Amino acid sequence: MILINLLPHREAARKRRKEQFLVSVGITALVGGALAMLVQLWYQNQVSDQMARNALLEQETQKLVKQIADVAGLRAEIEALKARQNAVEDLQSDRNMPVHLLDELVAQTPEGVYLQLVKQEGQFVQLSGMAQSQERVSELLRNLSGRSQYLGRPELIEIISTLQSISAKEQRRVATFKVRAQLIRPGATKSDADQSLTKTPL
Repeated sequence: MILINLLPHREAARKRRKEQFLVSVGITALVGGALAMLVQLWYQNQVSDQMARNALLEQETQKLVKQIADVAGLRAEIEALKARQNAVEDLQSDRNMPVHLLDELVAQTPEGVYLQLVKQEGQFVQLSGMAQSQERVSELLRNLSGRSQYLGRPELIEIISTLQSISAKEQRRVATFKVRAQLIRPGATKSDADQSLTKTPL
């Protein structure tokens, strides 16, 4: 027996294909939407993590800036304390300097040299006086240059040979002089004194 389908099978097939297409489009849209949401959530998570890292870095940066400021403050305090310590040490060494200076002048002044003026000007001492001869002044300069512990780098400013009356009938030729020497603090070396001399304006 032969069966004949009189139903509109082509329209039914077209309808099925259309329904399948719509279903596939719906599924694709749902999958695409889900993927888009997942991607958006992933990006939001990445942005949140980066913002958290940025906030942490900002906090650590502020801590480091504060520590650097503290270190700079400590260094400034250390420098101030060193300056005070040096000032106190200089005062302590300068306190006995006049005694050392007078002892040194007594020890280094040769016979025939008479000091009339001893004047300190900063790190220098100016000596004025009379000598029996210019050779005595040269001997004084040699003593101050090589033998003195507290005086160094003597410099002859002037020397004048004059006649001095000893009595009404007798006159003697003497040399009046001015010498300048550099003070050397106790504990300082000659090289230290030379360096301070180059920094000190004459």
